[in-house]
Amino acid sequence: MMEFNSSALILGDLQNDFLHRDGAYGRARQSSPAIAALPNRLAPLVRAARERGMLVVATLFTLVPGRGGEPIISPHLRSLRPFLKRGDFAPGSWGHQLVDELAPADVAVEKVAYSAFHMSRLEWVLRKCGVEHAYFTGIVTNGGVASTVRDAHVREFDCTVIEDGCAAFSDDVHRAAIEGLRPVARITTIADVLKSFAVD
Repeated sequence: MMEFNSSALILGDLQNDFLHRDGAYGRARQSSPAIAALPNRLAPLVRAARERGMLVVATLFTLVPGRGGEPIISPHLRSLRPFLKRGDFAPGSWGHQLVDELAPADVAVEKVAYSAFHMSRLEWVLRKCGVEHAYFTGIVTNGGVASTVRDAHVREFDCTVIEDGCAAFSDDVHRAAIEGLRPVARITTIADVLKSFAVD
């Protein structure tokens, strides 16, 4: 039987600046059909988790304002996404927030790197809330999702990746990332998780 009080649903980087057409990536036409479909696909799962008292955690990619308010952007990200500018992913901004379809989360954790555990309070929140098992969703599968899952594994959390609750810019890249996570996490689907919720 599933222990809802000791489980968390992680929503990785499902933010307006990534997903909304008016967000930073939408304005730059940087998306994929699989990424765009995630909010509506995940909404029933988030609703079911919330109804059962499971902790819902949104990890929010953040560009921290530095000197003069200019965002601190790591060199590799600046090279990959030269369109990022002042105000994008800024703490507290509309673009920084979890998309409306999935809001609200119980806890929002700012993250500054691929892994949501890196220099964040995620582990502290999960431990304080008694979480032992984490279900992972979000974008991108080969980046933030994979890095966060591996970091959760080495911290001895029990990990499940919801395959169709994650997406990447390429379906082939998504599939390869999922295969790479099989040694450290169970792989399942939204439908199967919802079935397990119904049984319990």
